[in-house]
Amino acid sequence: MMRRPSGAGDKQMKVSRYCLLAAAMGLVASTAALASLPGDLPGHAPDQPTAVRPGFTPLTEEVRRGTARFKDINVALSEGFVRGTPCVSGPDHGAMGVHLVQPNRISHLVLRADEPEALIYEPLRDGSFRLVGVEFILLADPWNTQHKGTPPDLEGNLFNLVGSPNRYGLPSFYELHVWAWQNNPSGTFADWNNQVSCDNSHGD
Repeated sequence: MMRRPSGAGDKQMKVSRYCLLAAAMGLVASTAALASLPGDLPGHAPDQPTAVRPGFTPLTEEVRRGTARFKDINVALSEGFVRGTPCVSGPDHGAMGVHLVQPNRISHLVLRADEPEALIYEPLRDGSFRLVGVEFILLADPWNTQHKGTPPDLEGNLFNLVGSPNRYGLPSFYELHVWAWQNNPSGTFADWNNQVSCDNSHGD
């Protein structure tokens, strides 16, 4: 049975509208995006402890296998991920963190558990970034045309639809968060995570 994740609806995030729109359309230039991040960031070392929980779903396990190397944010940058948002705090609780997006994946409409469209990082006090989850993102119109209006799901987990017009200035899109690297008391697929903070984003 398909499960609709908690936290559905239009997320109250403060985002860089131009950057995220460009990413969604596959037009973000890597050099421009990298300019907004230091060239050699302190990455989260793979052997550092990560806050996880027992009872992962098969989807969560696949995400972890496919993204373990991105614990070091420099690896993500070297593989074509570019910055899509600053650190995103919730409207009244929790956060989503910093999103690094892979523009080509968004425009290709391909769903693979080990190839998310966005990686989510929490900024730490020492200036490094900790991988906490991923987000799967699909533009709605091309998906609906190709799939006759059937909403996307990934291993039984339905995506949320964010319609247009929306606060991000994006065309309608589908999204699904998976908190594979940080426990979320609100649920593995909820949008906001109370265990993630932007307190160390240094005004980002």
